Amino acid sequence: MVYTAPNFNIQAFDVTSVTEQFKTLSTDDKLGLLWVAYTEIGRSITPAAPGAARLQFAEGLINQIKQMSEDEQLQAMRDIANKVSTPITRAYGVFTNNTKLGFWYQLAELMESGDVVPVPSYYQLSQPANQTLVAIQSLNFNEQITVLRNAVCDMGVDPLR
Repeated sequence: MVYTAPNFNIQAFDVTSVTEQFKTLSTDDKLGLLWVAYTEIGRSITPAAPGAARLQFAEGLINQIKQMSEDEQLQAMRDIANKVSTPITRAYGVFTNNTKLGFWYQLAELMESGDVVPVPSYYQLSQPANQTLVAIQSLNFNEQITVLRNAVCDMGVDPLR
């Protein structure tokens, strides 16, 4: 994956504005940004995710995704991001907020290890996704976690609603 720093003026951001900025991204940009967040800046962000999450609840869904073809894995991630009602997205929808955060952390780890479809090496974030990444990076640690949690909690389908 190639990350290029965008050319624009840095401004002050807050959790709400960055969360809203994330919501406006395309599905693939959301997935790409999550990947970059967990790999590029994730070494400082991600330790909070598994520590706070009950990942044993996500383990079954992670294992289901690992058994899929790469095309099916990517489609499952897109379905979660797009809130398409499928058995996978409904299973994701019942996770707690911290488990959802941990779920994406686990997926990023599996993508990095090659156990789940990786982001293509030629992939580049779009300008809006780059701007969102810079905005996330401008926040303090707790705010970064909150933005990522907000982003992943707004995904999937809650079968109880």
